[in-house]
Amino acid sequence: MQGTESFRNSRSKMRSVQTTVKRPPDGADGDMFLLTGNKGPQSNGRRKIYQKIHQYELKDKRKAVRAYKAGEDRAILLGLTMVICAAMMYFILGVTVVRPYLDSVWTEESICTVLNSTVIAEMNCSYSCGIDCRGVARYPCLQVFVRINASGRIARLSQSEDSQELSSQCFYMPKCNRDQTMARVVIRNITERLRVRQRLPCFHDPSEQQENVLLTRQHGDAGALQSLLWPSCVLTIGLIIVLMVKLTQYLSTLCDNISRDKR
Repeated sequence: MQGTESFRNSRSKMRSVQTTVKRPPDGADGDMFLLTGNKGPQSNGRRKIYQKIHQYELKDKRKAVRAYKAGEDRAILLGLTMVICAAMMYFILGVTVVRPYLDSVWTEESICTVLNSTVIAEMNCSYSCGIDCRGVARYPCLQVFVRINASGRIARLSQSEDSQELSSQCFYMPKCNRDQTMARVVIRNITERLRVRQRLPCFHDPSEQQENVLLTRQHGDAGALQSLLWPSCVLTIGLIIVLMVKLTQYLSTLCDNISRDKR
C-alpha cells in the first residue's frame, strides 16, 4: 500500500511539472525562448532610440522658435521704424506746409476782373554767376489791379505768397539773370495773357486787412491734405505691423497655456 501511494504521488508531481513547462510549437526554433526571456536589453535600446528622436525633435522646435522670435523682432523693428519715420515726416511737413497753410490769410476764393496791367518801373535784383561772381540786373515791375466781384473792392494782384513777400507792388518777380531780355519777354507774355483773360479766380483776405489778392496759393487745401496722406499711410501700416505681431504673440502664449492645462 505504501508503494502504490508513493507511485501515485510521483505521477502527480510529474503531471504538475509537465503542465508548468511550455513547449514550443511545431516548426519553431528553440531560440524563441532565449529571445522572449531576454527583454531587458532590448527595451533599453528602444528607449534610447526614442530619447534620441525626442532630443532631435526638441532641437528642431527650438530652432523654429528662435527663427520665429527673430522674425517677430524684425517685424516689430520695421513697424517702429515706420512709426518714427512718419513722425519725422509729420514734423517736416508741419513746418514747411501745414504751418504756412494755417498762417495764410488769403483763404476765401472768388472771381476777380482785371482792370489794369502796366509796367511801372525797373526794379533792381542781384544774381550770382559763381563763387566770387555777383552782379546786379534789372527787371520790369508789372503792376496789376483787379476788382473782387464778391465785394467790389479794388486790390493789387500778386502771383503767390512769395511774390507778395518779395514785392507787394509787382505782380510777378522773374528769376534774376544777367540776360535782362529774358525777364522782359516773360513780363510781356504775362501782360498779353492778362489782357486776353479778363476774369480769373483769386484768393483774398475775408477781413480785408491785406491790400493784395493772390492768383494762386502756395499751399491750398488739396496740397495740404495730400502732403499729410503719405505719412498717415506709413504711420498706419507701422502700427498695424506692431499690433499684428503682438496679437500673434498673445495668441501663441494662450495656446501654450491651454495645451499645458490639458496635459
